[in-house]
Amino acid sequence: MVTANTTAPLAAEPLGQHSERDLTSMRKSRSLWSNALRRLRQNKMAMAGLLFLGFLVLVAIFAPLIAPHNPIKTDVAAAGTYRKAAWLSDPNPLRTGSWDYPLGTDSIGRDVFSRLVYGTRVSLIVGFIPMVVILFIGVPLGLIAGYVGGRLDNLLMRLTDVVYAFPALLLAIIMQISFRDYAVGKMLNGLVLLFISLSIVNWTGVARLVRGETLSLKEKEFVEASKTSGAGGLRVIAKHILPNALGPIIVAAAFIVPGAIISEAVLSYLGVGVRPSTDLDAPFPTSWGQMILDGSKSYTAQSWMLIAPSIAVALITLSFTFVGDGLRDALDPKQSED
Repeated sequence: MVTANTTAPLAAEPLGQHSERDLTSMRKSRSLWSNALRRLRQNKMAMAGLLFLGFLVLVAIFAPLIAPHNPIKTDVAAAGTYRKAAWLSDPNPLRTGSWDYPLGTDSIGRDVFSRLVYGTRVSLIVGFIPMVVILFIGVPLGLIAGYVGGRLDNLLMRLTDVVYAFPALLLAIIMQISFRDYAVGKMLNGLVLLFISLSIVNWTGVARLVRGETLSLKEKEFVEASKTSGAGGLRVIAKHILPNALGPIIVAAAFIVPGAIISEAVLSYLGVGVRPSTDLDAPFPTSWGQMILDGSKSYTAQSWMLIAPSIAVALITLSFTFVGDGLRDALDPKQSED
């Protein structure tokens, strides 16, 4: 009787201690994320980048309301004249700027400003969709390779090395040229093929990053405690490893987007990016890369055909870089004790 009475409290005590430990861990995790958010808000450059990106999202959504003209429709009166920007004059009345065309027109009378507004859609979607695909491939591979280890880790990492050996931009150019005239190359004016081309090899960096984080985290005490309590591999990964690896993953994602935007601009400049559209109702009628290509051919006649999209690409890339730097500083574990 005495033995039974003394063992009951001893069996219940570890459960209470374990519950209290979990609550403390949850509070600490919540505090880390709240501190990271506070540090991000204090980073003026990162907040400026976020505000500008939010502005571009609104421009992309409300492009039909913002653009004064259809970006595909030509103006017969302005065709071949390269109307200048609104604040510029010219001896030829047809070339003198007008606020009906704030940034002037191109060689066939299309409004440059309207094309710039609609080009925002392509740049944003080309940045985010490949980023999601890259994370969808790289994160699971990195988690599995790092957690399981052994032969599977070696096999996945050798596969990653083989894919990494292919030059990303060169492979994208080859894919664009090879499949451009097939059905997949014509979907959404070539955007679907562009997503595949930009994602097919660029996941390797994320996979390596996540594998390294997983190798480090799986040796931690809380992971070992979870294994000891009988948690399966998937539960350990989903509940402990992935949440603690989110910081580096988020930072990596922020830097993937500007790389994809620049790659699209380069491919379009080379003439193998987004396909030119002739549909007046097309949701993605043009891209900034296409505009840079057209502007490079007509710079002396209408400089804003080149200047405007070049500035747009530079600003969106700079904004994502500021956000990425801000996230990296905010999620830095060394600053968690501030």
